[in-house]
Amino acid sequence: MRENIEYGLVEAVARCLGRMPRAVARRFAAFIAFAVYWCFGRLRRVGLRNLEMALPELPSKTQKKILRRVYIHLGWQLVEFCRMSRYTAENTRDWMRTDGLEHYLAAQAKGKGVLIITGHLGAWELSSLYHSLMGHPMGMVIRRLDNRKLDEYVNGIRCLHGNFVVHKDDFGRGLLKAMHEGGTVGILMDTNMTPPQGEFVKFFGIDACTGTGLAHIARKTGAAVLPGFMFWEPSEKKYVLRFGEEVAIPHTENVGADILEGTQRCTAVLESWIRRYPDQWLWIHRRWKTRPAGEPGLYGK
Repeated sequence: MRENIEYGLVEAVARCLGRMPRAVARRFAAFIAFAVYWCFGRLRRVGLRNLEMALPELPSKTQKKILRRVYIHLGWQLVEFCRMSRYTAENTRDWMRTDGLEHYLAAQAKGKGVLIITGHLGAWELSSLYHSLMGHPMGMVIRRLDNRKLDEYVNGIRCLHGNFVVHKDDFGRGLLKAMHEGGTVGILMDTNMTPPQGEFVKFFGIDACTGTGLAHIARKTGAAVLPGFMFWEPSEKKYVLRFGEEVAIPHTENVGADILEGTQRCTAVLESWIRRYPDQWLWIHRRWKTRPAGEPGLYGK
């Protein structure tokens, strides 16, 4: 019963936002996002704490402005997700584009698969769909939703135009298979992990427990690794899917050191993009929750 109610509510909201004119839906979602910002104090406090730790050089007023913009971008992404099933290469041409595609094509041409460093930055749900609309279907590593009907519904949208999902509970096997077939898979590298799935590397100068799976697979298969994010560009009033240069993963006799260094390099690249677009990253996630042994927590009670 609960699953059916949750599914019904989500589908109703998706149908409503999907049928509104896009500009109207974005304004409505921005209003809801602003209300959520003020009503959910715990998330707001986590976001401000993260900004204080990661970008201490910014005035408090600027940090709060960044966080409010984060909520607006989340609202806009919800609108896009509710409309994605109707998007085509033709009807997105005027407000989406790709930058740095040559980096992706060069990585793909190596024939050993491509691993995309990405995160909860920009319009992450829209990025894979648009890439597939441009003729480059890809996979994405996701966690199954507890609600099975919702999981099927959401993944049905994600998997349009040839895309596919790799579930976290079959992470290694799914990635190896995709790389051996020369496929492309995006991996969100900005979530808090716990040992042994993660290792501590520096993220904004703070130890952050980070998933090492991407570096493991890249080193094992020789897959190319490069960053890919879709950002809202206010000056253009467009979403731009940006690919960066390939990131080299070390391959020496010291496997453990290679994995750690590779993970650090990927994390540093992710940080550099967040610094360019700070108001489009998910600051409300407790990214530094897991601490090295003996260190106190960073978020209080």
